[in-house]
Amino acid sequence: MRLWNPPGGAIAVWTLLLAGPCLAQTVALNQPETLTFGVEWRFVRAGEVQLKWSEGDRQLDMLMKSVGLVATLFTVNDSYRAMFDHGLCATSITWDVHEGRRNREVKATFDRTRKRSTFLEKDLNTNTVALAKEIDIPACVHDATGGLHKLRQLHPAPGSVLELPISDGKKVVMARVEAQQKETIKTPLGQFPSTRYEAFLFNGVMYGRKGRLFIWISDDDKRLPVQIRIQLPFYVGTLTLQLEKTQ
Repeated sequence: MRLWNPPGGAIAVWTLLLAGPCLAQTVALNQPETLTFGVEWRFVRAGEVQLKWSEGDRQLDMLMKSVGLVATLFTVNDSYRAMFDHGLCATSITWDVHEGRRNREVKATFDRTRKRSTFLEKDLNTNTVALAKEIDIPACVHDATGGLHKLRQLHPAPGSVLELPISDGKKVVMARVEAQQKETIKTPLGQFPSTRYEAFLFNGVMYGRKGRLFIWISDDDKRLPVQIRIQLPFYVGTLTLQLEKTQ
């Protein structure tokens, strides 16, 4: 069970296609912040995800782990770090993957001057290179976590459509993001009037697997990602991340 498979970004800037109401005013959201999510899978608490922003949006650390019964069946203990330049342009990704028997070290760097990304994945079990690759990228790219933060800053109104450049260092795509509708989401922190977004990363866009990705962002000044839902085929099921704690 992979709780989150971080992609990155790839284009000079978001392309904003106004298919409806105007966008809300952009806010900085540049204060240190730690967000903790509980992960539900098939009505069972399956894991926890923690996102920690620091150094004025220049660094994000993400920890992902399985818990409870799921952890006894399949252990997940991943750590992920993304570094950013101005405008949330990704400069590097480091991902330590420990999932079941799979132990990998993934590193990606994004060179804005050369417009190239370098990707290296090592198998720590065999001490061999699993994949090494370079690709062309635009001058500014966002990884998925940076893309999420950018979406929080922009917080487009329902009816708006964004095209977001996404890259994980080995692939780059323009991912469509739709602002769909207002909903009130109930979490352990309370109820949040929110806007629901759908990011199109599955079905051969970034990932070959069939699926859908939804994100709910609160409509208050904090613009918190109060819920994230990944709908996969029935034999895998749906993963729901709900915000449980903020610091």
